[in-house]
Amino acid sequence: MAAQARFYDGRTAQAQEVNFRATASELVIIRPADSGVLARWPVAELLVLGDVQHEAVPLVARANDDARLVIADPELRRQLALMLPALGGLAQPPPPIARRIGLYGASLVALIGCLWLGIDLGADRVARLVPFSWQHKLGESVFEEITAGKTMCRGGPGLAAINDLANQLVNLGGYDHKVTVHIVKGGPVNAFTLPGGILVFYSDLIKEARNGSEVAGVLAHELGHVLDHDAMKGLARQYGVETLLKLMTGGYADSLGPLSSGGSLLYALRNGRAAERAADAQGVSLLEKAGLRADGVAGFFERLLKNDKPDAAEVAGIWSSHPPTRERIEATKRPATGAEPFTAAQWRALRAVCE
Repeated sequence: MAAQARFYDGRTAQAQEVNFRATASELVIIRPADSGVLARWPVAELLVLGDVQHEAVPLVARANDDARLVIADPELRRQLALMLPALGGLAQPPPPIARRIGLYGASLVALIGCLWLGIDLGADRVARLVPFSWQHKLGESVFEEITAGKTMCRGGPGLAAINDLANQLVNLGGYDHKVTVHIVKGGPVNAFTLPGGILVFYSDLIKEARNGSEVAGVLAHELGHVLDHDAMKGLARQYGVETLLKLMTGGYADSLGPLSSGGSLLYALRNGRAAERAADAQGVSLLEKAGLRADGVAGFFERLLKNDKPDAAEVAGIWSSHPPTRERIEATKRPATGAEPFTAAQWRALRAVCE
Protein backbone atom coordinates (compact mmCIF):
# COMPACT_ATOMS: atom_id res chain seq x y z
CA MET A 1 0.00 0.00 0.00
CA ALA A 2 1.13 3.58 -0.67
CA ALA A 3 -0.37 6.49 1.27
CA GLN A 4 0.37 9.95 2.61
CA ALA A 5 1.73 10.87 6.04
CA ARG A 6 4.13 13.27 7.80
CA PHE A 7 7.69 12.22 8.56
CA TYR A 8 10.11 13.66 11.15
CA ASP A 9 13.65 12.49 10.54
CA GLY A 10 14.72 12.92 14.19
CA ARG A 11 17.45 15.40 13.30
CA THR A 12 15.41 18.52 12.51
CA ALA A 13 12.02 19.79 13.66
CA GLN A 14 10.73 20.13 10.11
CA ALA A 15 8.03 17.73 8.98
CA GLN A 16 8.11 16.23 5.48
CA GLU A 17 5.04 15.14 3.54
CA VAL A 18 5.73 11.53 2.54
CA ASN A 19 4.21 8.40 1.18
CA PHE A 20 4.70 5.05 2.78
CA ARG A 21 4.46 1.50 1.50
CA ALA A 22 4.03 -1.58 3.68
CA THR A 23 5.17 -5.08 2.79
CA ALA A 24 5.27 -8.24 4.85
CA SER A 25 8.85 -7.50 5.89
CA GLU A 26 9.21 -3.72 6.05
CA LEU A 27 7.65 -0.28 6.10
CA VAL A 28 9.16 1.93 3.41
CA ILE A 29 8.94 5.75 3.69
CA ILE A 30 9.14 7.51 0.33
CA ARG A 31 9.72 11.11 -0.75
CA PRO A 32 6.87 12.01 -3.19
CA ALA A 33 8.88 14.40 -5.34
CA ASP A 34 11.29 11.84 -6.75
CA SER A 35 10.15 8.57 -5.15
CA GLY A 36 13.39 8.49 -3.20
CA VAL A 37 13.45 6.21 -0.16
CA LEU A 38 13.86 8.13 3.09
CA ALA A 39 13.78 5.15 5.43
CA ARG A 40 13.23 1.40 5.52
CA TRP A 41 11.91 0.11 8.83
CA PRO A 42 11.91 -3.67 9.37
CA VAL A 43 8.56 -4.93 10.60
CA ALA A 44 10.23 -6.59 13.60
CA GLU A 45 11.44 -3.17 14.81
CA LEU A 46 8.20 -1.21 14.40
CA LEU A 47 6.66 0.50 17.45
CA VAL A 48 3.49 2.44 18.21
CA LEU A 49 4.31 5.29 20.59
CA GLY A 50 2.04 6.99 23.09
CA ASP A 51 -1.19 5.99 24.76
CA VAL A 52 -3.23 4.49 21.94
CA GLN A 53 -6.38 4.71 24.08
CA HIS A 54 -6.15 8.48 24.42
CA GLU A 55 -3.73 9.87 21.84
CA ALA A 56 -5.55 11.47 18.91
CA VAL A 57 -2.82 10.31 16.48
CA PRO A 58 -0.41 7.67 17.86
CA LEU A 59 3.07 7.87 16.37
CA VAL A 60 4.79 5.09 14.44
CA ALA A 61 8.52 4.65 15.04
CA ARG A 62 11.43 2.26 14.68
CA ALA A 63 13.15 0.88 17.76
CA ASN A 64 16.25 2.91 18.75
CA ASP A 65 15.51 5.54 16.12
CA ASP A 66 14.46 9.15 16.73
CA ALA A 67 12.48 9.42 13.49
CA ARG A 68 8.68 9.44 13.66
CA LEU A 69 5.84 8.80 11.19
CA VAL A 70 2.48 10.52 11.73
CA ILE A 71 -0.53 9.05 9.92
CA ALA A 72 -3.44 11.44 10.43
CA ASP A 73 -6.10 9.43 8.54
CA PRO A 74 -7.69 6.91 10.97
CA GLU A 75 -8.74 4.65 8.09
CA LEU A 76 -5.15 4.46 6.80
CA ARG A 77 -3.98 3.64 10.32
CA ARG A 78 -6.56 0.87 10.53
CA GLN A 79 -5.52 -0.62 7.17
CA LEU A 80 -1.84 -0.50 8.15
CA ALA A 81 -2.59 -2.21 11.45
CA LEU A 82 -4.46 -5.01 9.64
CA MET A 83 -1.52 -5.55 7.31
CA LEU A 84 1.19 -5.38 10.00
CA PRO A 85 0.16 -6.98 13.32
CA ALA A 86 3.10 -5.21 15.06
CA LEU A 87 1.14 -1.98 14.59
CA GLY A 88 -2.14 -3.40 15.88
CA GLY A 89 -2.44 -0.58 18.41
CA LEU A 90 -3.20 1.84 15.58
CA ALA A 91 -6.54 0.13 14.98
CA GLN A 92 -7.86 0.65 18.52
CA PRO A 93 -10.55 3.35 18.52
CA PRO A 94 -10.27 6.01 21.23
CA PRO A 95 -12.94 5.90 23.96
CA PRO A 96 -16.03 8.11 23.47
CA ILE A 97 -15.28 11.78 24.07
CA ALA A 98 -18.00 12.11 26.73
CA ARG A 99 -16.46 9.28 28.72
CA ARG A 100 -12.99 10.79 28.43
CA ILE A 101 -14.23 14.18 29.60
CA GLY A 102 -16.14 12.54 32.46
CA LEU A 103 -13.10 10.58 33.61
CA TYR A 104 -10.88 13.63 33.34
CA GLY A 105 -13.34 15.78 35.26
CA ALA A 106 -13.80 13.21 38.00
CA SER A 107 -10.04 12.81 38.34
CA LEU A 108 -9.54 16.56 38.52
CA VAL A 109 -12.22 16.98 41.18
CA ALA A 110 -10.75 14.13 43.22
CA LEU A 111 -7.26 15.64 42.96
CA ILE A 112 -8.44 19.09 44.01
CA GLY A 113 -10.41 17.55 46.89
CA CYS A 114 -7.37 15.65 48.15
CA LEU A 115 -5.15 18.72 47.88
CA TRP A 116 -7.67 20.93 49.67
CA LEU A 117 -8.22 18.37 52.42
CA GLY A 118 -4.47 18.11 52.95
CA ILE A 119 -4.07 21.90 53.04
CA ASP A 120 -7.04 22.31 55.38
CA LEU A 121 -5.88 19.65 57.82
CA GLY A 122 -2.31 20.93 57.64
CA ALA A 123 -3.43 24.50 58.30
CA ASP A 124 -5.45 23.42 61.33
CA ARG A 125 -2.53 21.54 62.86
CA VAL A 126 0.03 24.23 62.13
CA ALA A 127 -2.20 26.97 63.58
CA ARG A 128 -2.46 25.22 66.93
CA LEU A 129 1.24 24.40 67.21
CA VAL A 130 2.69 27.82 66.39
CA PRO A 131 4.16 29.55 69.50
CA PHE A 132 2.15 32.58 70.60
CA SER A 133 5.14 34.90 70.23
CA TRP A 134 5.38 33.94 66.54
CA GLN A 135 1.65 34.38 66.06
CA HIS A 136 1.76 37.82 67.65
CA LYS A 137 4.71 38.91 65.52
CA LEU A 138 2.89 37.81 62.38
CA GLY A 139 -0.30 39.52 63.52
CA GLU A 140 1.51 42.81 64.10
CA SER A 141 3.09 42.62 60.63
CA VAL A 142 -0.27 41.97 58.97
CA PHE A 143 -1.88 44.73 61.08
CA GLU A 144 0.71 47.27 59.90
CA GLU A 145 0.17 46.23 56.27
CA ILE A 146 -3.63 46.41 56.42
CA THR A 147 -3.87 49.68 58.35
CA ALA A 148 -1.12 51.56 56.50
CA GLY A 149 -2.36 55.07 55.69
CA LYS A 150 -5.47 54.76 57.87
CA THR A 151 -6.28 56.85 60.94
CA MET A 152 -6.23 54.99 64.24
CA CYS A 153 -8.56 56.01 67.07
CA ARG A 154 -6.63 56.93 70.22
CA GLY A 155 -9.32 57.69 72.79
CA GLY A 156 -7.84 56.10 75.91
CA PRO A 157 -11.00 55.49 77.98
CA GLY A 158 -12.86 54.01 75.02
CA LEU A 159 -10.00 51.71 74.07
CA ALA A 160 -9.61 50.68 77.70
CA ALA A 161 -13.31 49.82 77.93
CA ILE A 162 -13.37 47.51 74.91
CA ASN A 163 -9.99 45.95 75.71
CA ASP A 164 -10.97 45.23 79.31
CA LEU A 165 -14.14 43.50 78.14
CA ALA A 166 -12.26 41.56 75.46
CA ASN A 167 -9.74 40.15 77.93
CA GLN A 168 -12.43 39.35 80.48
CA LEU A 169 -14.34 37.32 77.91
CA VAL A 170 -11.40 35.55 76.29
CA ASN A 171 -10.06 34.47 79.68
CA LEU A 172 -13.39 32.74 80.31
CA GLY A 173 -12.74 30.77 77.11
CA GLY A 174 -9.42 29.48 78.45
CA TYR A 175 -7.16 31.73 76.37
CA ASP A 176 -3.89 32.26 78.25
CA HIS A 177 -2.71 35.40 76.45
CA LYS A 178 -3.69 39.03 76.31
CA VAL A 179 -5.73 40.21 73.35
CA THR A 180 -5.55 43.72 71.91
CA VAL A 181 -8.38 45.60 70.20
CA HIS A 182 -7.49 48.38 67.76
CA ILE A 183 -10.07 50.76 66.30
CA VAL A 184 -9.66 52.22 62.81
CA LYS A 185 -11.49 55.46 62.04
CA GLY A 186 -14.17 55.13 59.42
CA GLY A 187 -15.70 52.15 57.65
CA PRO A 188 -16.76 49.64 56.63
CA VAL A 189 -19.11 48.41 59.36
CA ASN A 190 -16.87 45.47 60.13
CA ALA A 191 -14.35 43.84 62.45
CA PHE A 192 -11.82 41.07 61.97
CA THR A 193 -9.24 39.03 63.84
CA LEU A 194 -5.51 38.68 63.21
CA PRO A 195 -3.04 36.10 64.54
CA GLY A 196 -1.72 36.62 68.05
CA GLY A 197 -4.96 37.88 69.60
CA ILE A 198 -5.09 41.15 67.62
CA LEU A 199 -8.60 42.44 66.83
CA VAL A 200 -9.44 45.29 64.47
CA PHE A 201 -12.73 47.22 64.71
CA TYR A 202 -13.88 50.03 62.43
CA SER A 203 -15.40 53.02 64.20
CA ASP A 204 -18.42 53.01 61.86
CA LEU A 205 -19.45 49.70 63.42
CA ILE A 206 -19.49 51.30 66.86
CA LYS A 207 -21.42 54.33 65.57
CA GLU A 208 -24.00 52.10 63.88
CA ALA A 209 -24.57 49.97 67.00
CA ARG A 210 -27.79 50.71 68.89
CA ASN A 211 -26.23 49.85 72.24
CA GLY A 212 -23.19 48.37 73.93
CA SER A 213 -24.55 44.82 73.75
CA GLU A 214 -24.31 44.85 69.94
CA VAL A 215 -20.65 45.88 70.07
CA ALA A 216 -20.08 43.27 72.78
CA GLY A 217 -21.77 40.67 70.56
CA VAL A 218 -19.43 41.43 67.64
CA LEU A 219 -16.48 41.45 70.03
CA ALA A 220 -17.44 38.07 71.48
CA HIS A 221 -17.85 36.64 67.96
CA GLU A 222 -14.34 37.79 67.00
CA LEU A 223 -12.98 36.29 70.22
CA GLY A 224 -14.49 33.00 69.09
CA HIS A 225 -12.17 33.21 66.08
CA VAL A 226 -9.27 33.90 68.46
CA LEU A 227 -10.04 30.80 70.52
CA ASP A 228 -10.16 28.64 67.38
CA HIS A 229 -6.99 30.15 65.81
CA ASP A 230 -9.00 30.93 62.67
CA ALA A 231 -6.75 33.77 61.50
CA MET A 232 -3.69 31.50 61.54
CA LYS A 233 -5.61 28.80 59.68
CA GLY A 234 -6.68 31.29 57.00
CA LEU A 235 -3.15 32.53 56.35
CA ALA A 236 -1.80 28.98 56.32
CA ARG A 237 -4.38 27.92 53.74
CA GLN A 238 -3.79 30.98 51.56
CA TYR A 239 -0.03 31.14 51.52
CA GLY A 240 0.95 27.58 52.39
CA VAL A 241 2.75 26.23 55.39
CA GLU A 242 6.25 26.89 54.02
CA THR A 243 5.53 30.53 53.26
CA LEU A 244 3.78 30.93 56.60
CA LEU A 245 6.90 29.79 58.42
CA LYS A 246 8.90 32.42 56.53
CA LEU A 247 6.39 35.05 57.53
CA MET A 248 6.61 34.12 61.18
CA THR A 249 10.39 34.07 61.22
CA GLY A 250 10.86 37.57 59.83
CA GLY A 251 10.64 37.28 56.04
CA TYR A 252 7.18 38.85 55.85
CA ALA A 253 7.51 41.24 52.93
CA ASP A 254 9.75 38.99 50.84
CA SER A 255 7.51 35.98 51.36
CA LEU A 256 4.23 37.63 50.42
CA GLY A 257 5.63 39.37 47.37
CA PRO A 258 2.80 40.61 45.12
CA LEU A 259 0.17 39.20 47.49
CA SER A 260 1.08 41.61 50.27
CA SER A 261 -1.68 44.11 49.56
CA GLY A 262 -4.29 44.77 52.19
CA GLY A 263 -7.07 43.39 50.01
CA SER A 264 -5.28 40.09 49.45
CA LEU A 265 -4.56 39.73 53.15
CA LEU A 266 -8.17 40.41 54.08
CA TYR A 267 -9.21 37.80 51.53
CA ALA A 268 -6.85 35.30 53.15
CA LEU A 269 -8.31 36.10 56.57
CA ARG A 270 -11.86 35.27 55.52
CA ASN A 271 -13.41 32.40 57.44
CA GLY A 272 -15.58 29.64 56.04
CA ARG A 273 -19.16 28.93 57.06
CA ALA A 274 -18.21 26.36 59.66
CA ALA A 275 -15.80 28.79 61.33
CA GLU A 276 -18.41 31.58 61.32
CA ARG A 277 -21.05 29.34 62.88
CA ALA A 278 -18.58 28.18 65.52
CA ALA A 279 -17.57 31.76 66.32
CA ASP A 280 -21.24 32.76 66.66
CA ALA A 281 -21.80 29.97 69.16
CA GLN A 282 -18.56 30.75 71.02
CA GLY A 283 -19.49 34.41 71.25
CA VAL A 284 -22.89 33.79 72.77
CA SER A 285 -21.39 31.26 75.19
CA LEU A 286 -18.70 33.70 76.36
CA LEU A 287 -21.25 36.43 77.06
CA GLU A 288 -23.49 34.03 78.98
CA LYS A 289 -20.56 32.76 81.03
CA ALA A 290 -19.76 36.35 81.98
CA GLY A 291 -23.39 37.00 82.98
CA LEU A 292 -23.71 39.67 80.29
CA ARG A 293 -26.46 40.37 77.79
CA ALA A 294 -26.06 37.96 74.89
CA ASP A 295 -28.79 39.33 72.65
CA GLY A 296 -26.39 41.70 70.90
CA VAL A 297 -25.08 39.03 68.53
CA ALA A 298 -28.49 38.52 66.90
CA GLY A 299 -29.18 42.25 67.21
CA PHE A 300 -26.14 43.10 65.16
CA PHE A 301 -27.07 40.54 62.50
CA GLU A 302 -30.56 42.03 62.31
CA ARG A 303 -28.98 45.41 61.67
CA LEU A 304 -26.83 43.91 58.91
CA LEU A 305 -29.88 42.33 57.31
CA LYS A 306 -31.75 45.62 57.46
CA ASN A 307 -28.90 47.49 55.75
CA ASP A 308 -28.05 44.74 53.24
CA LYS A 309 -31.17 43.86 51.27
CA PRO A 310 -31.21 41.32 49.82
CA ASP A 311 -28.92 39.32 52.09
CA ALA A 312 -25.63 39.01 50.21
CA ALA A 313 -24.81 35.66 51.83
CA GLU A 314 -28.20 34.24 50.85
CA VAL A 315 -27.90 35.49 47.27
CA ALA A 316 -24.40 34.03 46.90
CA GLY A 317 -25.60 30.64 48.15
CA ILE A 318 -22.89 28.00 48.41
CA TRP A 319 -20.32 30.52 47.15
CA SER A 320 -20.70 32.71 50.23
CA SER A 321 -18.07 32.37 52.97
CA HIS A 322 -20.72 33.26 55.57
CA PRO A 323 -23.96 31.46 56.47
CA PRO A 324 -27.20 33.25 55.53
CA THR A 325 -27.83 36.10 57.97
CA ARG A 326 -31.33 34.91 58.86
CA GLU A 327 -29.89 31.54 59.84
CA ARG A 328 -27.35 33.26 62.09
CA ILE A 329 -30.06 35.37 63.73
CA GLU A 330 -32.10 32.29 64.60
CA ALA A 331 -29.06 30.47 65.98
CA THR A 332 -27.96 33.35 68.24
CA LYS A 333 -31.26 34.72 69.50
CA ARG A 334 -31.19 35.26 73.27
CA PRO A 335 -33.37 37.22 75.69
CA ALA A 336 -32.25 40.72 76.70
CA THR A 337 -31.25 39.55 80.17
CA GLY A 338 -27.98 39.83 82.01
CA ALA A 339 -25.72 42.75 82.89
CA GLU A 340 -24.82 45.50 80.45
CA PRO A 341 -21.35 44.89 78.96
CA PHE A 342 -20.35 48.54 79.42
CA THR A 343 -21.17 51.13 82.06
CA ALA A 344 -22.81 54.33 80.82
CA ALA A 345 -19.46 56.13 81.06
CA GLN A 346 -17.62 53.38 79.20
CA TRP A 347 -20.21 53.38 76.42
CA ARG A 348 -19.93 57.16 76.01
CA ALA A 349 -16.13 56.87 75.90
CA LEU A 350 -16.31 54.08 73.31
CA ARG A 351 -18.67 56.08 71.13
CA ALA A 352 -16.24 59.00 71.26
CA VAL A 353 -13.09 56.91 70.85
CA CYS A 354 -12.10 58.66 67.61
CA GLU A 355 -12.74 62.22 68.80
